[in-house]
Amino acid sequence: MVEQIIHDNKIYAIIIRNDYSKEGVEFFTPNDFSQQLAFMKHPKGKEIQPHLHNVVTREVHYTKEVLIIKKGVLEVDFYDDNKKYLESRELYAGDVILLAFGGHGFKCLDDVEMIEVKQGPYLGDADKVRF
Repeated sequence: MVEQIIHDNKIYAIIIRNDYSKEGVEFFTPNDFSQQLAFMKHPKGKEIQPHLHNVVTREVHYTKEVLIIKKGVLEVDFYDDNKKYLESRELYAGDVILLAFGGHGFKCLDDVEMIEVKQGPYLGDADKVRF
């Protein structure tokens, strides 16, 4: 199962639930996102050719975060660019979310362990506006 949080025709987040599965490679993000998110499922014995990535200059305007929930329940609150609350979703162990635009906040509804992936370098408080 894949969910999109959309407001004013803009993707605020993409959630890939733990039970999602599909053969092959499935990208969930538009090509213009500076952070790409995909699911891959391959059969035993499949080989992915060794490769290197080319040096490519990219321009990043907004930090996009990917959270992988390892344990617990995390509530994610979504806000528009004017800091107005929109809606919430609960994430469970195995769920993955890409936070693309707008604001967000979190409540741990259980003991939570998660992994965060985002573009760097991380600038601390210079990277965000808290509200």
